[in-house]
Amino acid sequence: MKRFGWSYPAWCLVALVVAGQAAAADATRESFGSMADGSKVEAVVLRNSHGMTARVISLGATLQSLTAPDAAGKQANIVLGYATLDGYQKAPQYFGATVGRYANRIARGKFTLDGHQYSVPVNDKVNSLHGGTKGFDKLIWTVADVKHDAKAASVTLKVTSPDGDMGYPGKLDVTATYTLDEDNRLSIDYRAVTDKTTIVNLSNHTYWNLSGEGSGSVMGDLLTIAGDAYLPVDAGSIPTGKITPVAGTVFDFRTPKAIGRDIRDGKEEQLLNGRGYDHNWVISRTEARAPRVVARVQDPSSGRVLTLKSAQPGLQFYSGNFLDATTVGTSGHVYRQGDAFVLEPQLYPDTPNQPSFGSARLEPGHEYRNLIIYEFSVKK
Repeated sequence: MKRFGWSYPAWCLVALVVAGQAAAADATRESFGSMADGSKVEAVVLRNSHGMTARVISLGATLQSLTAPDAAGKQANIVLGYATLDGYQKAPQYFGATVGRYANRIARGKFTLDGHQYSVPVNDKVNSLHGGTKGFDKLIWTVADVKHDAKAASVTLKVTSPDGDMGYPGKLDVTATYTLDEDNRLSIDYRAVTDKTTIVNLSNHTYWNLSGEGSGSVMGDLLTIAGDAYLPVDAGSIPTGKITPVAGTVFDFRTPKAIGRDIRDGKEEQLLNGRGYDHNWVISRTEARAPRVVARVQDPSSGRVLTLKSAQPGLQFYSGNFLDATTVGTSGHVYRQGDAFVLEPQLYPDTPNQPSFGSARLEPGHEYRNLIIYEFSVKK
């Protein structure tokens, strides 16, 4: 975010300045309630001049809502969530949350680093998921900075995870910066530094429904994933270690395909393991130098298009398999299986235990970064 002649009468210049201000991006802070212990949760609403808004709450550095126009110009909230703080406390489900220290799964909650074995809480049967029982999604982050100018509005949130937190080594200082710009892009810039060698894998867990939150199934959405391989998993959703080409399988999304086209294929054991898609696609074997397109989703009914960019080597695609009609969302509608999709750019799951997948290591003096860019457009 970086930033007429006097031949016009003075009143014209004033009018131009006012009009410019009206068209600029904007950011406002407001309360989102209090936790049971009295801790306050803030919300920051980012707006651009095209009518888009993004509301970020400090619990979990979470994207609570995002409005975007459809092909007819009608605005709608297109992310799943709760209307009040109560839902996020009782049944969080990672709606819109920042997940870490290690996004996705670590097998049996154990990993070895420099010859020392570490144990982290198991919260997904026998495995650790999204950082353990009290991951970053359950922490109240500090709103460190709020900015807006003619081009964009942003909020930076920060949190410190002390050495030994959830079993992870090293004090980790983390920031998450959400930016909504005038080109209808929402970016999330995750950064982290440590004082001791550790592992880090941060991502965002927003559930998307491009027809509008609470509008029903996303199985007709056309999905493209820029990966020619994926990671098969065992019954506990831990990668087996194989890297399997998508060609000729139900995991081939290299050209646009409806999410639900092959999801009921009972011959595919991998779909049975996860009750649908809940797998990591191999976008590359190492992190790219800059964000590139990793996925694109088009909703035929609304015309909304989401293009996702990231430099991360992996992309976890989850088809909302465990939404079970027990959650009442933001607009008062019940969420059922397949009512949303999740796209999480990240390192491969269980990388600390599978060296062939690369490394999740972060050393003192180095900075971890995951820049996620969501671009919104329409196709009539």
